[in-house]
Formats: sequence, C-alpha cells, structure tokens
Amino acid sequence: MKTLALDLSTARGSLAWLDGGVEFACEWPNDRKNSAAFFENLQAVRRKFGAPETIVVGLGPGSYAGTRIAISAAIGLQLSCDARLKGWPSICAMESDLQEYCVVGDARRKSFFFARAVRNELVEGPTLFSQQDLRAKLELLDPAMPVFSSELLLQFDRLVIRFPSPVVLARLAQESQRSFFPPPLEPIYLREPHITVPK
Repeated sequence: MKTLALDLSTARGSLAWLDGGVEFACEWPNDRKNSAAFFENLQAVRRKFGAPETIVVGLGPGSYAGTRIAISAAIGLQLSCDARLKGWPSICAMESDLQEYCVVGDARRKSFFFARAVRNELVEGPTLFSQQDLRAKLELLDPAMPVFSSELLLQFDRLVIRFPSPVVLARLAQESQRSFFPPPLEPIYLREPHITVPK
C-alpha cells in the first residue's frame, strides 16, 4: 500500500513514504510562519514516488497552525488522487521502540498536557495540568517510565526530547485493526476554542 504520512505538529516537520520495501522519510525545521519547506518536500516526494493510496496526518496535540496546514495539504492531495485519508495522534507515533511511554507538552496559558501511550494507542489523556500539578503527576510515575516531550521544558526534570516519527505514522496507517480518525480531520484540541465576543 502506497502510504504518505505527514506531521507538522512540532518544531520539526516531517513526512514519510512507505510502499512495500520502499521507505523514505525526511524532516526539516518547521517554521510556523513559512511552510515553504513542507511544500517543497511534499512536491519532491510526489515527483519521486507518484500518488499515494493512503494519506495519514499526525493530529497533535501541538501546533494548531502546523497541523491545520498538514490537514489542508492532505485534503488537496486526497481530492487529486482519490486516496484514503485518516488521522492519528502525533504523540502516539513518537520515535521510540518502547511499548509504553508518556508525553508532556506546553499547552500555553500556564498549562501543560500529559498523555500516556501503550502500543501506539492513547490510554490516558491528553489532560491539562498546571505546572505544580504536572510535577506532582510525574513524581508519582514509575522512575523507569519514559517521559517524552517535543520541546525543551526546563520546569520538569525527567523529560527526554523526542519527536513524532512519520515512518511510525505510515506503518500504523497500514494496520487495519486500528481505529483511525476519519475525515473531516481536525487538530486534537486540548481545550474549548476561546471566542472573543464583541462589545
């Protein structure tokens, strides 16, 4: 199955192509104000490998803008080549051979998210915590439990920097028993949208 995976949920953009024995991946600094690198890499992969049969998008949580751009590009590709489109939490496709791990991230507004994945499935969260409550949560974890973050959060001691892997995302997309997010895709929101009401 010709599978294209896209992830722009962190400061590192990435994509992967998987087709039988052919595996290709690339990554780049994800500038949230300029998506040129993403579209250049996407175009290069299309020229080299052709049209995908399945497109999977990492849905975060993370950069809403980046995730929306990846979703929009995937929708455009889907329409042009009649590919299947599906989404998966980016944090369930981290660079790791471990069966279980936790993920922490900055959720802005003085809050942080916590999630736990087992065999690339969310089993807890993502849940919002204050800095103090998250620190207490981390202290209760088994010391051997790995805790990943895609950003440097000096407030917490035990975090290891890891990023979503587009290759893992592509491999997961080929597993038919998983319950993927179907279209219409949207980023994983950690809180209700904030709407400013005019006076």
